[in-house]
Amino acid sequence: MEAVGLGTCGGGDAARGAEGRPAPEARVHFRVTRFIMEAGVKLGMQSIPVATACAIYHKFFCEIALDAYDPYLVAMSSLYLAGKVEEQHLRTRDIINVSNRYFHPGSEPLELDSRFWELRDSIVQCELLVLRVLRFQVSFQHPHKYLLHYLLSLKNWLNRHSWQRTPVSVTAWALLRDSYHGGLCLRFRAQHIAAAVLYLALQAYGVEVPAEAEAEKPWWQVFSEDLTKPVIDNIVSDLIQIYTMDTEIP
Repeated sequence: MEAVGLGTCGGGDAARGAEGRPAPEARVHFRVTRFIMEAGVKLGMQSIPVATACAIYHKFFCEIALDAYDPYLVAMSSLYLAGKVEEQHLRTRDIINVSNRYFHPGSEPLELDSRFWELRDSIVQCELLVLRVLRFQVSFQHPHKYLLHYLLSLKNWLNRHSWQRTPVSVTAWALLRDSYHGGLCLRFRAQHIAAAVLYLALQAYGVEVPAEAEAEKPWWQVFSEDLTKPVIDNIVSDLIQIYTMDTEIP
């Protein structure tokens, strides 16, 4: 498998337990990244800051054992830090209130009492811990800009009817968003992930790229010359593993 950065960290075989089922740690990370995504939406975060928060979270637990720190506290600090990295700054008070309502639906915002200030201090201290563990390397190259470029190119290749009658674009963006439930962003190049989610979206709706059979190389290799079919298969396999967890985790 072609991977970058942290080897098998964040997914792949390491995320599979007995009989190919998701390992317990992968299930925890799925739940916590789902929290990051839902909290990010409620905080009004854009897609890139949310993706960065997920990447920070996954990268932290590639370095640190899961039982060493509360993963939800790390997630809250990842949201706070991602807001700074991507210049969409968040208030700790908003993160605390959104998180409190996530765990206690219908609850009122926390009062500015000792409990609130303890939570705030925990988030700030955890942010410093995350920065030290990751050696301040908290910037990531995400697949989003590549997927946008690939979709625009593909739209020009396909006839208008094929493009309009199938939600390939919407599906590809959804697949990319859901990929952050696992650590694909740490294991594969951004261009490869973008091409793979587009490949899977086309496969899902049976859409064929015109003249592909006569072409010298497949369409996805036009976008990324060093991309190979085994890499696409590995990314798709990891995505399927994520959706398997989605059906099993309440």
